[in-house]
Order: sequence, then C-alpha cells, then structure tokens
Amino acid sequence: MKINVEVDCTPEEARRAMGLPDFTPVHERYVAMLSESIEKGASPELMDALMRHWAPMGEAGMSFWRKMFETASRSG
Repeated sequence: MKINVEVDCTPEEARRAMGLPDFTPVHERYVAMLSESIEKGASPELMDALMRHWAPMGEAGMSFWRKMFETASRSG
C-alpha cells in the first residue's frame, strides 16, 4: 500500500513546523558584509578566501572558479 501526503506551506512555515532555528538575521548580516566588501573593491586575497570556502571540491573546485573569474575579467 502506498500513501502520499502533500503539504502546502511556505519555507518559513515548514521551518517552524520542524522546529528549526531562524537564521534570517545571521544570513542578512552575512549578505550585508559581503555586499560591503564587494562595493569597496574586493581584493584578490578576499576573493580567493571566499572561493576556498565556497568551493565544494577542494582544489579542483578552486581551479574551476579561478579560471572562470580570469576569463570573465579578460573579456570585461
């Protein structure tokens, strides 16, 4: 026997129903800090550090992002 249950709710309602914490203020602060850094002119060291945190595949991921940004900076 197979039973399907469909729940129609917003992400906020789902988060509350599952008892997960609300990280909205943390997320907003992080985005604001990132935006400030980019508006001030991000240094290559800052961008390298950000990419290291974001790269899911270690050095292979870093190489991908580095090549992508180099290509974009040459064409723009």
